[in-house]
Amino acid sequence: MRITPSDYTEISQASEPCLSPDGETIAYVKQTPSGDQEYESTIYTASVSDEESQRFTQEAGIDSTPRWSPDGSQLAFVSTRGNDDTPQLWLLPVDGGEAKQLTDVVGGVTNPTWSPDGRYIAFTQKATAAEREGNLDLDQGNDPEYEREEPDPRVIGRLVYREHGGYIDGRRQHIYLCDTEGDEVQRFTDGELDYANPDWGDDTTLYATVRRTGDPDDNLVHDIVAFDIDTGEEEETVVQTTGWDPSFSATSDGRVAFRYSDDEPPGPSMRLTEVRVADRDTGEVRTVTDSLSRRVYRGCTPVWDDDEDSLYILVPDEGTVDVYQLDPNGELEPSRVDTGETEHIEALSVRNGNLAFTQSTATAPSDVFVTSTDGGAAARVSQLNDDFLDQRDIQTPEEVWVETEDGIDVQGWVLTPPEFDESESYPTVLEIHGGPSIMWTTSGTMWHEFQLLAAMGYVVAWCNPRGSTGYGEEHTLAIGGDWGGPDYRDLMAFTDELVGRSHVDEENLFVTGGSFGGFMTSWIVGHTTRFSGAVTQRGVYDQIAQFGATDTYHSNEKQLGLPWEDPMKYWESSPVAYADQVETPTLIIHSEEDYRVPIHNADTLYRFYRKNGVDTRYIRYPREGHELSRAGEPTHVVDRLERILRWFNGYSDYHEEPPVVETDETSEDWEPSTKSS
Repeated sequence: MRITPSDYTEISQASEPCLSPDGETIAYVKQTPSGDQEYESTIYTASVSDEESQRFTQEAGIDSTPRWSPDGSQLAFVSTRGNDDTPQLWLLPVDGGEAKQLTDVVGGVTNPTWSPDGRYIAFTQKATAAEREGNLDLDQGNDPEYEREEPDPRVIGRLVYREHGGYIDGRRQHIYLCDTEGDEVQRFTDGELDYANPDWGDDTTLYATVRRTGDPDDNLVHDIVAFDIDTGEEEETVVQTTGWDPSFSATSDGRVAFRYSDDEPPGPSMRLTEVRVADRDTGEVRTVTDSLSRRVYRGCTPVWDDDEDSLYILVPDEGTVDVYQLDPNGELEPSRVDTGETEHIEALSVRNGNLAFTQSTATAPSDVFVTSTDGGAAARVSQLNDDFLDQRDIQTPEEVWVETEDGIDVQGWVLTPPEFDESESYPTVLEIHGGPSIMWTTSGTMWHEFQLLAAMGYVVAWCNPRGSTGYGEEHTLAIGGDWGGPDYRDLMAFTDELVGRSHVDEENLFVTGGSFGGFMTSWIVGHTTRFSGAVTQRGVYDQIAQFGATDTYHSNEKQLGLPWEDPMKYWESSPVAYADQVETPTLIIHSEEDYRVPIHNADTLYRFYRKNGVDTRYIRYPREGHELSRAGEPTHVVDRLERILRWFNGYSDYHEEPPVVETDETSEDWEPSTKSS
């Protein structure tokens, strides 16, 4: 059976692996679409010895963030079960019993972490000054009638007034302590600053990050600070770091391993992310990834082993994401941990000599694995999608390396349809990743979409042009301030390699991508007519407007300067500037609550395309943000896939449907055929 768009609702994902203190049991989150707008998210546990998983929490809200107590007898987790959808902290005995709710706070619970003695769980919460004054951030029972309402009107005073997840509306993030013995919550930090990333050193020392340099909204400087739990006082600023993700891990003897990215142009989003270790006793700060020419994986916090002698990180490297071991003293070279046939590791946990991780592969979208920190083939301890995969035709991609006209080697992959016949010819889709400073692999979040397009008769191709990570800093920095330059040339060279294959029909090429991939898709159709159809998604199309509305405007400023100083540079770097050169039929997809790449980018592109006579349609998804393709409402995720497929089918000589713009555009007209001719 071939993959279909609606198969998305049958695919489960594993995340947040967490090993028990003895290293014998892995807790993880299993998420599966459930209904039109929701997901079922529950916690499972897997035994390392017998390699079997079982449900740990019952279906009752969205469960996440499993955290073992230091003695391994209890598991704390965050859940929306209870009286409302606000995520609260819960505790469940490992040997059985009912889950106990520990918090009832107005802003919800994020980033829970146990103190080493098991007495406290520190967490973060966002609340307004009025909510803190009324102690609603400690217990909503202090005002049972209180309900959060959107401001009307919304008065803006901060430079950055909304983030990836929505409007800030006066809320500040602070650190809280939940006493697991008395079930009481105390506010540990306060004021008009934002604290994040709580982590314990010893029983009485809590670390966190805080932004307080200049106007904190206008830079990416973070202080890592140490607090004395007994006095509640800040002891010192341990070290400063810069970058989008300042996460860190602390030891019991005063060492802090943290992520660091240089703030010099083109900025932290494109420069290498290093791991540094600050020693509070000596004041020394050393970089322990100096000889590693790859950046630390996005979202990966350095992890200490139990003896605090080694660190573990994830590193993207030439199409795989691997585990690396670091020497915190910087005396030994970073070394790759042998985990067997690694493809795309997404998260890890280390305890008592064991290493657990979640991984996506070319033939399976998600599972949990375990191996020794000494290395060796990893054992799979979950079977999340085995029944589904046994009933589907799953294709395996071919690795391809292409030398561009600039003498650069670009890595990519080609996926062919089921029952592929090399003597036949096929339409081909070029997929372009976001970022730009990320790296595509054989799998990851695009697994279903790639398999779907192949199942519907398309050759699917993707690559890591300059700007991507995983190939050294020079490869990434090549497009700093020059989006649409080296990256465009690399993508066209990769396309040239594709059309050199007898089974790729040069007259039936298609292109799509999201975020930076959306930028590149719209840039491509403004600079070449070689593609028969395009779908551009959640892209940056107007650089000046993007600077003015996104929470990540620092990236624009670091690469293009300030727009009023050189407005032509911004204009010439914007795909809308080339709308009068577009001949390719282009579908535009965007989310109405996307605040990372705000929707006015798509509004402008659509108007420009229509005024220039481009065959185009514009799909706006309500209630969705920038993560629509990865975590949107299930019906929206499926609908998006169907519309992409239908748009391509309309301009493909290998499919039966006419272009959508030539139909009455009823809901039936937007339904794609499930077979190629």
